[in-house]
Amino acid sequence: MKKALFLDRDGVINIDHGYVSRVEDFEFVPGILALIRRAQERGYLPIVVTNQSGIGRGYYGEEDFERLTRYMIEEMRRHGIGIGREQIFHCPHAPEEGCDCRKPMPGMFLAAKERFGIDMENSLMVGDKPSDIEAAKAAGVGRAVLVEKNRPNLYDILL
Repeated sequence: MKKALFLDRDGVINIDHGYVSRVEDFEFVPGILALIRRAQERGYLPIVVTNQSGIGRGYYGEEDFERLTRYMIEEMRRHGIGIGREQIFHCPHAPEEGCDCRKPMPGMFLAAKERFGIDMENSLMVGDKPSDIEAAKAAGVGRAVLVEKNRPNLYDILL
């Protein structure tokens, strides 16, 4: 079984400017690419788990999310990170829709576990909201770290 590094997107991977949906608004949090690469070198499979309520609210569409996701993956690969679209899980629902994939529900984590055979107990989640941590714990992720939004200062001590 593989261990995973679960990552929230907005506020952890990229600066959260609020409903980021365009490449020109996407800015990696300083230090995050090095963290992901280092985790991968230590045997962690990077997996993104992201609430994208902007889709459910009509602020942007699935095609906008996919375009931005392709850009993010390409940039990660340019920095030596082996990641594909299948490692990105997103919830497109608005909070009031009551789905089981929107964090703090564990749906995206459980889907990743099933798809990749993840050893949840030896995996790690990095999130910037309590709901990220709640979802990880509900899914059985062994370690979940809450970091300050848009701030890389704690990333060096995670691995």
